Amino acid sequence: MAEATNELLTTADGRPLKAALQAAQARAKRRAFLLVLPLLLFVLLTFLIPIGLMLKRSFEHDGFASSAPALVAWFEANPDFNPADPPEEAYAALVQDLARMQTDKTTGIAGTRINYSVPGTISLFKKGAREAGDLTPPFKESLVAVDADWAKPALWRGMASASNVYTAEFYKVASDFKLNDDGWARGEDNERIYLYLFFKTFLISAIITFLCLLLAFPVAHLLATLPMAKSSLLMIFVLLPFWTSLLVRTTSWIALLQEQGIVNDLLVGIGLIGDDGRLSMMYNMTGTIVAMTHVLLPFMILPLYSVMRVIPPSYARAARSLGATSWTTFRRVYLPQTLPGIAAGSLLVFILAVGYYITPALVGGADGQLISNLIAFHMSKSNWSLAAAIAGMLLASILLLYWLYDRLIGIDRLKFG
Repeated sequence: MAEATNELLTTADGRPLKAALQAAQARAKRRAFLLVLPLLLFVLLTFLIPIGLMLKRSFEHDGFASSAPALVAWFEANPDFNPADPPEEAYAALVQDLARMQTDKTTGIAGTRINYSVPGTISLFKKGAREAGDLTPPFKESLVAVDADWAKPALWRGMASASNVYTAEFYKVASDFKLNDDGWARGEDNERIYLYLFFKTFLISAIITFLCLLLAFPVAHLLATLPMAKSSLLMIFVLLPFWTSLLVRTTSWIALLQEQGIVNDLLVGIGLIGDDGRLSMMYNMTGTIVAMTHVLLPFMILPLYSVMRVIPPSYARAARSLGATSWTTFRRVYLPQTLPGIAAGSLLVFILAVGYYITPALVGGADGQLISNLIAFHMSKSNWSLAAAIAGMLLASILLLYWLYDRLIGIDRLKFG
């Protein structure tokens, strides 16, 4: 009996059973990995790498550092210089670089980089580059004679900051900080646009999420309680927006809500308002909220429906048989079971609303713009690095909310159907 116990178990071909099981598990893991490899590559190439490049760009800009090597070298050798009174050597290096910029035609690139932190310096650099070849020592007096702005401490602080290819300067600008003669400081109230737009975007997204929940809950309940044949027919109307272009759905609201649109014509026709008192519901925040609520409503209905569909009706009947009122039954029996769907739909709609671009751009006007519109503006017309910094802050905010949700409620309770 002892010999039988100590004898190793083997497969039919004589291999040890333990080794054969390990080999089979390894083959199963490799097969599973190869099956998901295309998806992993797709996510890597279209999601992770672009986000990584965006975050890198938010810290990186070599427009000035590559155009002014002499001044960059001087800054590296003199990190504790006084921006209020740079020495003659600093001005000599600057004049040398300005002359090189004029020859290499990089004046605009360098001036644009400094202009991000010290507005109004593009013309200053162009003027200085044109005169640099004719300047003679002492260069400090000669350059200041061309334009007194060359002696401003804020300009020298900006050039010192821009001499580093990697900088957190764009995040400071995106946080409404301004560079002045004394360093970085919060801008005036009328200059703080970025944080205001962040707050406005999250507030509007929360309002849209609440409106979607308010409208979607009864619709999802109706779909979940109807017989399957009727429910499937009505579900087509919920899914129909997904088969219609987002641009078509958005522009249709322009025809409906503008002052000469269908809604105002109807209100005037039935006498609720006068022709001179037409409601302004387009190219403002009202139009943005209405259009985005309509666009995002299906993303709230579907998670709610998937949860409500599996709630047994017998629970509500049991509660009523025990004396509970309809409101008590809803509040203590039905509603708690729908919370996973409410959480999933709210999280999905909120995140989508925060990053929406085309709908606010078309129907929002100047008053209805969100932070995504500002990111698009800087990316297409102004400053890629600043756009990347704003997008990075938006991404960090969403991840923070996601983390808080996971800590407080638990992401495992989400049910998308």
